[in-house]
Amino acid sequence: MKRRQFLKTLAAASVTAPLLGNRLLAAQPAERVLRHASFGAAGMAWIDVQNLMGSPLVKLVAVAEVDLNRITEMKAAFPDVRVYQDWRELLRREDKNIDSVNVSTPDHMHAPMAMAAMRSGKHVYVQKPLAHDIREVRRLTQYARRHGLVTQMGIQVHSEIVYRQAVQLVHEGAIGRIREVHVWSNKEWGDAGAPPEWSGPVPDGFDWDLWQGVCAARPFIGAKYYHPEIWRKRLDFGTGTFGDMGCHIFDPVFEALALGAPLSVRSEGPAPDAWNWANHARIHYVFPGTRFTDGDTVPVSWYDGTQRPPEEIQALVLADDPNQRVSDDGKRSAGVPEQGSILVGTEGTMLLPHATTARLFPLEKFKDHPMPKLEPRNHWDQWVEACLGRGKSSAGFDYSGPLTEAVLLGSVAVRFPGTTLEWNARKLKFPNTPAANAYVRRAYRKGWKVRGL
Repeated sequence: MKRRQFLKTLAAASVTAPLLGNRLLAAQPAERVLRHASFGAAGMAWIDVQNLMGSPLVKLVAVAEVDLNRITEMKAAFPDVRVYQDWRELLRREDKNIDSVNVSTPDHMHAPMAMAAMRSGKHVYVQKPLAHDIREVRRLTQYARRHGLVTQMGIQVHSEIVYRQAVQLVHEGAIGRIREVHVWSNKEWGDAGAPPEWSGPVPDGFDWDLWQGVCAARPFIGAKYYHPEIWRKRLDFGTGTFGDMGCHIFDPVFEALALGAPLSVRSEGPAPDAWNWANHARIHYVFPGTRFTDGDTVPVSWYDGTQRPPEEIQALVLADDPNQRVSDDGKRSAGVPEQGSILVGTEGTMLLPHATTARLFPLEKFKDHPMPKLEPRNHWDQWVEACLGRGKSSAGFDYSGPLTEAVLLGSVAVRFPGTTLEWNARKLKFPNTPAANAYVRRAYRKGWKVRGL
């Protein structure tokens, strides 16, 4: 897009300010402000920027967006922001003008962008999953720890009262020690079949080569096959349903049970084809036992698409709860919520619908059980305050790194259906299945190597 066209498009945009919320209106001027840049301008990046700018402690200095057709809303709301198409140029030219960045792009570019920013001394807020591959996650975690940088992964429900209550209930022993866990999402970020043969013209203002980044070059395909919406389904660019929702829904389980690296992972669902992740996964993890679990190990299972926990597990939270099976239109619906988890303990069972208050079963036993009283927190504000030396982020890489590694083991397991992959977390290897080691780290295309990765 020529500069004249770009400016004309921006001029036509609404100048309505983003929905920054009451925090900005009530805040007082701060002595020190976090100078911030966004990698990404639309979609989740736009949501992250609106939430970050809801704090008076943050100033948006610059934004990088490979598709200038998606910058209109950002520029209208923040007319003084400097716009770059290449995030690397932003880092070079704004190095002395920014303190932090958010990385809110497709999964395949999380690690290169975050590592490059951290190597420039910037604090980083990175959308989930933390990276596309396991080794990338490990390197980001190690670098941030060694250099004392403030980090946060975009699992915002982690800071919400409902998930923190669930964690505290487990830590208090409300349902005893945990015997097994089942986690699921109804989303279907999968597909089948080769990409269409045709390739349309690349839209004006969109740098297709820059969007592909570290991945192998390929023809642009229109109709949103890759950009801007469907990249999650593609092996090279996204991480499927478990990469998208696993980091959210595994999160309270991971924290509640104080989990670390699993001992093994096994897929009983379909394998991806050469281009796309599959739907309807069933992935079974075995973790070492902790002080919150019953036994030396604890099984944790993931399901997506049409798959759900076994009926006998669902029965633990449905048998005596008729309200749980009534839909919004008053009709009874079969089964558990569309997304959530079930934790089976020695003294009871917890149902934790995604981003909703936990329920304890049997209902009669727990009808008077008090819920923990907790103060509200804001996931973005926590990170901003920590960047300014005031407190600590709640989902920094020391926590979200191991969480993401565990989730992404599923992206390896699905390639070897019916095989139990033993995992050596220290060495980042599968000792009993050498072929699986090829999927721990991928090669970046020539010219895209980032130091530290």
